[in-house]
Amino acid sequence: MNQMVKGILPDVNIPGQFQFLLHLLNEETRRELWTSLNWITPTFEQLGLLPNSSDLLIWQKCQQEQLVLLTANRNEKGAESLQFAIRSFNKPDSIPVFTLANQARITKDRPYAEHVADRLLEYAFDMDNLRGTGRIYLP
Repeated sequence: MNQMVKGILPDVNIPGQFQFLLHLLNEETRRELWTSLNWITPTFEQLGLLPNSSDLLIWQKCQQEQLVLLTANRNEKGAESLQFAIRSFNKPDSIPVFTLANQARITKDRPYAEHVADRLLEYAFDMDNLRGTGRIYLP
């Protein structure tokens, strides 16, 4: 049986977007679902990661700590890239990476951001079926 996902790690490049999503997740309509997950939201610093840590190191840390990485711009170039990490090391029980399809739109378009928050919750509750998928785009 898979370990339970413990939380979500926001990438260093999306602090405002993540805070807005957390605000939406804690609104009355989503609060009960969000809190029932009991997910932690650590920072890079709390996990011993530097803001410029390689994508590979971040992905490995998320797998080790059972955290979903929420990102927007991890690249696909080279042996330290996120896409390389997923292609090379992803296993059937690996936690997927959530990638914001349009990070700029989150803080400018509330209905879109609400859709992202809703999809994040849907995926969170279906995590066992999503393991091994590599990357999931939100919304």
